[in-house]
Amino acid sequence: MAEMTVKVADLTISALLDLNHTLAARYLERFSYPWEALPGLKDFILSLGPTLGDDYQEINPQVWIHKTAKIAPTAFLGAPCIIGDNTEVRHCAFIRGSALVGKNCVVGNSVELKNVILFDNVQTPHYNYVGDSILGYRSHMGAGSITSNVKSDKTLVEVKAAPELNKPETRVPSTPIATGLKKFGAILGDGVEIGCNTVLNPGCVIGRNSSVYPVNCVRGFIPADHIVKSGGIIVRRRG
Repeated sequence: MAEMTVKVADLTISALLDLNHTLAARYLERFSYPWEALPGLKDFILSLGPTLGDDYQEINPQVWIHKTAKIAPTAFLGAPCIIGDNTEVRHCAFIRGSALVGKNCVVGNSVELKNVILFDNVQTPHYNYVGDSILGYRSHMGAGSITSNVKSDKTLVEVKAAPELNKPETRVPSTPIATGLKKFGAILGDGVEIGCNTVLNPGCVIGRNSSVYPVNCVRGFIPADHIVKSGGIIVRRRG
């Protein structure tokens, strides 16, 4: 594997996310790392909802939906949540609450969202669970891919290099970054593609324009412009 250098700066909001594509821009600007925004997300949505203007309707208490959004009759929208313009929430979607969904998104059949920010043009179209996570602009989760947001031993989540990168030749810092969070799923940078039936383990951070092959189990930080192949092998994207 070619030598890589991963810096702490690669994990910052500015390195991962284009804030021009979310209503949460001013909120996220308060933080250095994106996961720092997760604990206060519910309160932020409650404060943002009443300010959205006439293009949004409060269809139920603390549930604000843009007039152009398409909501299937069998979808459940738990409070608080905001659904942006031209977003489609399909049949049997389950939004448990504390969800800010941007414009031109797809929340598909049997998808469950909880304590999340979906930037504009995000697709979670089929059987996805996304909890305590942030999905960047134009990111996509293949059918059946999920975020795992609690460690099996219930200890606090840390962010560290992916195992494949945590080798002497890669010069990746070995000291994990403590998040102080018991529940933290994944951060997907802008343009990330997650293959079908992939599990993103707690504290997973995927850099911009990286891709994960189907049926993978991903841990830790994946740098921008890389591909996670079968078996967790990580290579730099060509071109």
